[in-house]
Amino acid sequence: MSHYNNASELDKLTLGKTTQYISHYQPSLLQGVPRSLNREALNLTPEDLPFHGEDIWYGYELSWLNEKGKPVVAVAEFRFPCTSPNIVESKSFKLYLNSFNQSKFADINAVQTVLSQDLSKTCGTQAQVKLFKVDNCAPLEINHLSAQCIDELDIAIDEYTLNRQHLSVETNEKMIDEFLVSHLLKSNCLITNQPDWASIYIKYSGNKINHKSLLKYLISFRQHNEFHEQCVERIFCDIQHFCQPEKLTVYARYTRRGGLDINPFRSTEVDTAPLARTLRQ
Repeated sequence: MSHYNNASELDKLTLGKTTQYISHYQPSLLQGVPRSLNREALNLTPEDLPFHGEDIWYGYELSWLNEKGKPVVAVAEFRFPCTSPNIVESKSFKLYLNSFNQSKFADINAVQTVLSQDLSKTCGTQAQVKLFKVDNCAPLEINHLSAQCIDELDIAIDEYTLNRQHLSVETNEKMIDEFLVSHLLKSNCLITNQPDWASIYIKYSGNKINHKSLLKYLISFRQHNEFHEQCVERIFCDIQHFCQPEKLTVYARYTRRGGLDINPFRSTEVDTAPLARTLRQ
């Protein structure tokens, strides 16, 4: 497996380049990026990952033609296990979905089958695809989780480059269970430098994490350049290293760009991501 570990390799991606939009089905548009791009820096190996999880994407701009030429639209849910060798590069994903626009398919099941086959081939393992009617998609109903928001804490900060050293735990505290959320996470695309915005949910059991230190740490991503999946895995590993919780879950709900949103979920538990969508998503 090739590794995108230098500028020349990353330059092979369509991301950040002027591209032609193709409106007839073309699976060759899809590009995969090895997860090792980020995981080598975190000393993670495929055989010894400290988390379970998946990347959950939603596609809001999927359309094709039925056999009579009439357009059909749908909302799509895509799930990629975190154990897959590759992530799907987002711009290639958008171009690929656009290639369905003027293509004819027998029915919604045929489209779902094609999507599953192509995306599984790109990510290197079985991807799950579900298509929903645009007026009936339960996973996208607004659902506020009962997490404690830490955004109103009174902190002073003048540092916006990633700093793991902010993280700390409270002293002389009993073991606790907490479910926290911050809507202040912002990072930048690894290649284009475009801003990525997210609400991030952190659930843990262990020594109490200092909330102000956690908020400063999350804000320090503001000028950091990494893909969505990489940021979430870095946050998980940093909290695990500096705070040493017994259990940990990190789940980010990113805002959509180009009709797609990406929502990585990582947990020490074999669990599934909760249904969570705010007004921003």
